[in-house]
Amino acid sequence: MPTIYRFGPYRVYFFAHENQETNEPPHVHVRSGNGYASFWLSPVRVRDYEGYTPREIDRIRRIVAGNREQLLRRWHDFFDHAS
Repeated sequence: MPTIYRFGPYRVYFFAHENQETNEPPHVHVRSGNGYASFWLSPVRVRDYEGYTPREIDRIRRIVAGNREQLLRRWHDFFDHAS
């Protein structure tokens, strides 16, 4: 599970096998000591979460949206070369 971005207490990553097994659209997972969330990247929207307040989810969503291009590039760099 490659870590592709860190901000504050949050680690953003994806699972290396996800795209081959499920063929899901680009998305990232975010984890910290408080909880877990995942976000679709096109467009950025919450997929699911646990342990975060709605306010914190909105904060994380804004950070993911602000870094969307970088996160999409990392997704495509990894999965386009893994095929």
